[in-house]
Amino acid sequence: MAKTGPAKGAKPKLSRADKKLARAAKRAQRRESFRNIRQAFKITREQDPKFLPVMVIATVLAAAAVFVIVFLITGSVYLPIPLALVVGLVVAMFVFSRRAQRSMFAQAEGQAGAAGWMLKQQLRGDWRLTEAVAGTTQLDAVHRLVGRPGVVLVGEGAPHRVRGLLAQEKKRTARVVGETPIYDITIGTGEGDVRLSRLNRYLLKLPANLSKDEVGTLEKRLAALGGTRAVGLPKGPMPPGAKMRNVQRSVRRRS
Repeated sequence: MAKTGPAKGAKPKLSRADKKLARAAKRAQRRESFRNIRQAFKITREQDPKFLPVMVIATVLAAAAVFVIVFLITGSVYLPIPLALVVGLVVAMFVFSRRAQRSMFAQAEGQAGAAGWMLKQQLRGDWRLTEAVAGTTQLDAVHRLVGRPGVVLVGEGAPHRVRGLLAQEKKRTARVVGETPIYDITIGTGEGDVRLSRLNRYLLKLPANLSKDEVGTLEKRLAALGGTRAVGLPKGPMPPGAKMRNVQRSVRRRS
């Protein structure tokens, strides 16, 4: 009688060594996650003095409210305890994530490369991003988004230089996209600027002017303008201690 092989789609059996490596990889991943959470907690506590008191008060109030409600419904003293603990933990994690995000944006705001990093890592919605379609050796940059609203040009850097970059890029883009709406915004804290923490909210409020098929066609037409032209810009917000002069020198060498 012929031996039947392994069923189609069945996962091959791992050897003992492979299982050991897989377990080690999972442990390393968990350690990395815990390390990131601990680091985020530490940074948030340093940047936001109200973070810990707000989290503790919100957690205690939420847990107490659940305990009282469940106790009044069931009359049991023990049944509300696990539910109150779970709700308290969820509220604590929610407060932590929101305050950590706020501290992260506050720390990144004003740093070179912050807008590009935010668009790449934190952007919500169906957008096609092309980073640094224009830039200068002073680390000013313009990023291009293509989506249902049309084309959005996002500028970051010194306002007097970014305005010129945005105007030039808007003219270049208009030659290709025709009557498609083009929005240009500057990331900053001045009058008429959009704060980094509110960029997602601003983009979500833009009207849907194009269909999904039109967005794909528009993206192909914009490919004629080329991709990234600003070489050597930071991949994320520059650390506060980084020397701008050294970074600018390396940008000039690469460009």
